[in-house]
Amino acid sequence: MRRASFSDMQCSVAQSLEQIGEWWTLLIIRDALLGVRRFEDFRNRLGIASNILTNRLDGLVADGIMARRAYSEHPPRDEYVLTDKGRDLWAVMTAIRQWGDKWALDPDEHPIVLVHDDCGQQCQAVPHCSECGEPLEIRHIHVEPGPNDSDPSFIPRRAAR
Repeated sequence: MRRASFSDMQCSVAQSLEQIGEWWTLLIIRDALLGVRRFEDFRNRLGIASNILTNRLDGLVADGIMARRAYSEHPPRDEYVLTDKGRDLWAVMTAIRQWGDKWALDPDEHPIVLVHDDCGQQCQAVPHCSECGEPLEIRHIHVEPGPNDSDPSFIPRRAAR
């Protein structure tokens, strides 16, 4: 059953879910970020039905998150590569993985860890302020209306603490 559309909602989260919120989509993006490119490889890794995978890949291509690129003429075969827009989902996927490591799996069940190539150490991705470099924590931020905010009463001034 198709969920209701968020297309009329003036919210960045809702608009993002319009593009990446379908069942299986984030797992396809996860695998693409890990280097998977070919239809059969996605299908085999995920155990996803071919028709669903085709639908999700077509949607990701239509939304500019992935691009279809021919890798064989005989027989005709395509691979799916992340665009800049798709690669920008790395931070989103990392945040979801780190949340899952903390809250959905036991510490000895983590299937992967991040290793920083420059120093060789295991690490965590940490959001930081683009202006001062300090780590961002929810208790030290607030939101304000953006330039296209039509209903300022919708936005609470303080985030959850």
